[in-house]
Amino acid sequence: MVTYERKDISNSKFDDVDLSHSKFTDINLQHALFDNVNMSGVKINNVNLSNCQIGDANLTGMTINGVLVTDLFQAYKQAEK
Repeated sequence: MVTYERKDISNSKFDDVDLSHSKFTDINLQHALFDNVNMSGVKINNVNLSNCQIGDANLTGMTINGVLVTDLFQAYKQAEK
C-alpha cells in the first residue's frame, strides 16, 4: 500500500488507474473531472456537493441521506405534471 500525506498533486492526470478499496480523507477535488468512472459501492460522507454536476449516470440504488435518488426524480417528475 502506498500512502500519500499532505502532498500537492493538483493538476494531475490519472488514466486507467485502479483505486478500488482506497480511502480518501480531507481531499480537495474542486474543479476535478471524472469520466468513465465506476463508483458502484462507494460511500461518500461529510461532502460538499455544491455546484457539482452529474450527467449520463446510472443511479440505480443510489441514495442521498437514505432516500433513493430514482424515487426523488420520480417525485419531481410527478410534481411537474
